[in-house]
Amino acid sequence: MLGNFIYSNPTKLYFGDQAQKNLAEALKPFGKRVLLTYGGGSIKKNGIYDDVTAALKAAGKSVVELPGVMPNPTVEKLTEGVKAVRENGIDLILAVGGGSTIDYAKGVAVAAGYDGDAWEHFWVGQANPESGAKIIPVGAVLTMAGTGSEMNGGSVITNPAQKLKIGKVFGEEVMPKFAILNPRYTFSVPHRQMVAGIYDIMSHIMEQYFSGTDDNTSDYLSEGLMRSLITASRAAVLNPEDYQARSNIMWAATWALNTLIGKGKSQDWMVHMIGQAIGAYTDATHGMTLSGVSVAYYRHIMEAGMPKFARFARNVWDIPAEGKSERELAEAGIEALGAWIGQIGAATEISSLGVTEDMLEGIASATFIMPGSYKKLSRAEIVDILRESM
Repeated sequence: MLGNFIYSNPTKLYFGDQAQKNLAEALKPFGKRVLLTYGGGSIKKNGIYDDVTAALKAAGKSVVELPGVMPNPTVEKLTEGVKAVRENGIDLILAVGGGSTIDYAKGVAVAAGYDGDAWEHFWVGQANPESGAKIIPVGAVLTMAGTGSEMNGGSVITNPAQKLKIGKVFGEEVMPKFAILNPRYTFSVPHRQMVAGIYDIMSHIMEQYFSGTDDNTSDYLSEGLMRSLITASRAAVLNPEDYQARSNIMWAATWALNTLIGKGKSQDWMVHMIGQAIGAYTDATHGMTLSGVSVAYYRHIMEAGMPKFARFARNVWDIPAEGKSERELAEAGIEALGAWIGQIGAATEISSLGVTEDMLEGIASATFIMPGSYKKLSRAEIVDILRESM
């Protein structure tokens, strides 16, 4: 393990098929007025809304509802949430949904205490809240596994007018105070969304894994998570109500991005930067934008990180090294990744997501270039990756 770091995670998790029974107790330490935010209303059809409102009533809370959080939360929706918090004296934001809803709640929690342009300050400018700034506590009830937003400080917001989708990772003061994780709550997620979440998890792990050259305990943890996810994903696509598979996927999602496996790592994140730029142009499902560009991206950087890609083939995909050069092994690992993407039904081409040839230069220009990759890309290389992903 190289470098020096601090690990702290304040989120309390309640996991299992009876996890929701802890919600009323989890709510009690916070104030009376709760902003309940969720997406398109599916929670009212599958019984989750009833479970949540019953817990809020049992905890003696006064509730203001803010539905309609979209898959890629917008600046306009952020402004609506800030207004609701300020006008109603909200003490806690309870996000019920997947990563977008929880990301949104964290964004509102920070933006509500800032008097200026929150989008420009926190997302474009990547600023942190000032010391002593008011941040509304957030709680989460997870209904879709993928982003790990239930146990991290990340918040991704989209500005459609500027064609920008930007993530800001806040500190532990913004992380949810608690999260309810019942794998059965994910059963009603549409199949495509389940698959998108699965690939998002895989991508989170790979973004941290494909960096650095030292012998790092975090890499061994990542390999175990990837192996578990691959096994569980194959079961889940055949039977979405396989509790064992869905529970393992949910648990892997949390540990993929709660900052643990990134410790001692430089980290990459270029697949996410390219994927988010695609999302800003097309409003495509996040996990699908990642699967659509991953194979081309990893082929582009493989030469610079050859030993890790060979290790990926051996330790994650069980590809025998005997009779293969390091390059052949590395290539086989990327081919196995591509085959798995197709097997689970994730996007293999970004043209299927609405990307057209005339968008490529704009998407490349909207892509933030991160420093942690084995190879720092040029804008021209990003265009090449996009073109190869069509």
